[in-house]
Amino acid sequence: MTTTKARTARTARTARAIRAIRAFRRASRVRGRNAVTAAAVLAAAAGVLAPVPARAAPVCADRAGAGEPVLVARIPDWVESIAVDRRGRMFATALHSGRVYRIDAPGVPPVPITGGIGANGGIVVREDGRLLVGTGNDILHSLTGGVLPVSKLLLVDPDSGAVSTYASGLGGIDGVALAPDGTVYTTTLGAGTIGRVTPDRRVDHDWARVAQPNGIAVSPDGSQVYVVQTTVAPGLYRIPVAAPGHPQRWISTEGTDALALPDGLTLDARGRPLIATHTAGQIWRAEGGTFCAVASGPPLSTQITYGQGDRGFSAGRLYRAGVDGGIHEIPWGGAER
Repeated sequence: MTTTKARTARTARTARAIRAIRAFRRASRVRGRNAVTAAAVLAAAAGVLAPVPARAAPVCADRAGAGEPVLVARIPDWVESIAVDRRGRMFATALHSGRVYRIDAPGVPPVPITGGIGANGGIVVREDGRLLVGTGNDILHSLTGGVLPVSKLLLVDPDSGAVSTYASGLGGIDGVALAPDGTVYTTTLGAGTIGRVTPDRRVDHDWARVAQPNGIAVSPDGSQVYVVQTTVAPGLYRIPVAAPGHPQRWISTEGTDALALPDGLTLDARGRPLIATHTAGQIWRAEGGTFCAVASGPPLSTQITYGQGDRGFSAGRLYRAGVDGGIHEIPWGGAER
C-alpha cells in the first residue's frame, strides 16, 4: 500500500510539474519584464515551485568582470534548442510553430528550413552535417511517453530542409544529446525517462530514469550521460553508460531553490557542464561539486551551445537562446573552447 501511495504521489507531482512548466511557457508569450513575473506566478500557483525567489549562484572565479551578453539574432518564436555546424551555421527549433530555422551568421535574418514538423524539442548536428531533431515535446506525449512512446527523432537536411524519420518509439522528446560513437540520448520530462538510440537505430525509450529530466549531454569519453532535473528538487545527475539503472545525483541546488528552473545543458572545453536557467537569469557551470555563474543577463534561457569553424557562429564563442526568441553571444574569451 505504501508503495502504491508513493507512486501515486510521484505521478501527481510529475503532472503538476509539467502543468507548471507549460503554464510558464504560455505566460512567456508576454513580452518584456511582465513575462518573467507572469511566468513565475503561474508556475508557483501550480503548487510545485517553492514560494521563495531563486537564489543567484556565485560568480565563477574566472568570470569576474565579464562583459554583458550581446543580441546577435532573433527568431519570432520560443527557441527551444540551438546547435551549430562546422560551417558556423546555427540551427534552432521553435516550440510553438514546430519549425526548424537556419541562421547563417550573426546579424543575418533566420530562415525556416522546415514547416511545422513538431520539431519543438532538442537539436544536434551529426558528423555528416545532418540534423537530429526531437518531436513530441508537448504535455500529452511528455506525460504518456513512458507507457505510450510514439514520438520520433527526425533527420533533417540543413540545406534542403528534407525531413525523414531517424527513429521512432520514443517518449515526447525534450533534450537530445549525441555521444562520440553516434549513440543518441533523449529526455522525456513528464515520464521521467531517458531514451537511447544506438548507431544501428535500436531504440530503448526507457533506458534510464531521472525525475523531470530536461537538458542532457554526454561526457567527452562517452562513459557518462549528464541530465538536468528541472523542477521539485533541481539538480544535475550523472548516469554511467555501463550502469543506467543507477543514476547518481551529482549536484543539488541549495535548499528549496526550485525557482531557478535549470533547462538546457552543454559542456565546455574541459568537459564541465554548463546549464541555462529560466528564472535565475544565469548560466551555471558545474565545478567542485557546486554551481557557479559564468554569466548573468537575459532571463528565460532555454539552451546554450558553442560555435564551430572559423566563420559565422564561430569556434570559441558561446551562445544562449531563450523563450523570447533572442539569441545572445555570451562573453567567454575563446580560450575556453
